[in-house]
Amino acid sequence: MNKVLIIGAGGVSNVVVHKCALLPEVFGEIVLASRTKSKCDSIAQAVLKRTGKQIITEALDADNVSETVALIKKHNPALVINVALPYQDLAIMDACLETGVDYLDTANYEPKDEAKFEYKWQWAYQDKYKDARLMALLGSGFDPGVTNMFCAYAQKHLFDEIHHIDIVDCNGGDHGKAFATNFNPEINIREITARGRYWEKGEWKSTDPLSVSQKFDFPGVGERNMYLMYHEEMESLCQNIPGLKRIRFWMTFGEEYLTHLRVMQNIGMTRIDEVEYKGQKIVPLEFLKAVLPDPGSLAENYTGKTSIGCVIEGIKDGKKSRKFIYNICDHAETYKEVGSQAVSYTTGVPAMIGAKMILQGHWKKEGVYNMEQLDPDLFMEDLNKYGLPWQVEEWSNSVK
Repeated sequence: MNKVLIIGAGGVSNVVVHKCALLPEVFGEIVLASRTKSKCDSIAQAVLKRTGKQIITEALDADNVSETVALIKKHNPALVINVALPYQDLAIMDACLETGVDYLDTANYEPKDEAKFEYKWQWAYQDKYKDARLMALLGSGFDPGVTNMFCAYAQKHLFDEIHHIDIVDCNGGDHGKAFATNFNPEINIREITARGRYWEKGEWKSTDPLSVSQKFDFPGVGERNMYLMYHEEMESLCQNIPGLKRIRFWMTFGEEYLTHLRVMQNIGMTRIDEVEYKGQKIVPLEFLKAVLPDPGSLAENYTGKTSIGCVIEGIKDGKKSRKFIYNICDHAETYKEVGSQAVSYTTGVPAMIGAKMILQGHWKKEGVYNMEQLDPDLFMEDLNKYGLPWQVEEWSNSVK
């Protein structure tokens, strides 16, 4: 039976472990490791109660390659599922290379001292993984991940040429807090406060943070204001969708959220450089993370839905076509199923499915791959089967 090592013990990890536990024929044994073992134990207890599956837990500093190597050698997994922080991607990839184990993550690498995430660091592992006859699957979450698969599916089945892609992401839920982030606050705030970027006519164009917005009517949620941002899946999609002329990413934010964010920026709480406080060096954003609500704690009282998808324009049978491929996910329903809110759920389910594709041999390749480089059909079937049903609609309104 396949054994997997899951690294990380946040909200996404909780979903991944639950979903893997429900497929013992694919995930025979599950080892869960994190810096804080008590978090692993808490997830393991919840999984045991819901599914009856025993989970092995371990303490691990994933920044330490030799420690990760030792843990991999101890358990000999067939695959490492990385749902830890993006800062740790390269260290975990190094450990997988040293031990000869396939690798999967949900978000691309980001250096801790600079708010700049891009794939170049992980793409540089292409030859190493190919020579080792190993696979590294990058970005098997929702966005990136499912959105990449939506584009690959559209390219294979719905269009002869794809010209424009707009990825639109709405969390229409309400957690009842004055200000909270739906995943790791440090990563979330770094992402949102970065300059916006989009790809058009073969080059990247940039905008001031959250300076471009428009209304969009999200299925299942309604009309919301969405903002142009940079997001990592655009970097690979613009290379892997032939004929593409433009790709953009949009995300919704409420006015109260943006007001809190502006205040925190103005008083320096989103800084990622060190400041001195009472004789100690601290990073303001790391301190802010410590006082904000844990994203996992939001799940119990979360109401509303997420609505995420891709508006795709192109040519089919010589005629212009515009399709919207999307998923709607309910916060209350995901909490009922696995004890997590929908933002964690929409990332965790695709991580499990990506791992399933590798372990079953459907996506077993050598080298470093982004999701859209792989056949989408079985993955898309599994989205419907394991909790993230998707729809395709003719879409009348273009994104401006």
